[in-house]
Amino acid sequence: MRQLIRYGLVGIVTNAMLYAGYILVTWSGVDYKVAMTLLYVAGATFGFVGNRKWTFDHRGDVTRTAFLYIAAQIAGYLINLALLLILTDYLGYPHQLAQAFGVIVVAGFLFLTFKYIVFFRQGKHEL
Repeated sequence: MRQLIRYGLVGIVTNAMLYAGYILVTWSGVDYKVAMTLLYVAGATFGFVGNRKWTFDHRGDVTRTAFLYIAAQIAGYLINLALLLILTDYLGYPHQLAQAFGVIVVAGFLFLTFKYIVFFRQGKHEL
């Protein structure tokens, strides 16, 4: 439960700032898919240290963990992009709502992926 709370705290602060950045960047005229891509990369980069050290207290191999983290983030990015394409381009929902929904879906996906694959430590997992 401690990990979920810490992940939530980091996620709320980080995603609120990134979503505000997303709104500002798209408001200035940047395409919403480009804006999401730029801000996703920034958030993923910042998130590695915070999640590894603070959320999951991981002390394993950094190289292996970084590789798995990048793979998880690529999957999360593709989920986010697919949601934007489907919800906005095909179904006509405003990109702001689609992105807000995407943030929630990807956060849940990443928490489970980080906990059970990326930052996995035998005997250290509880929900």
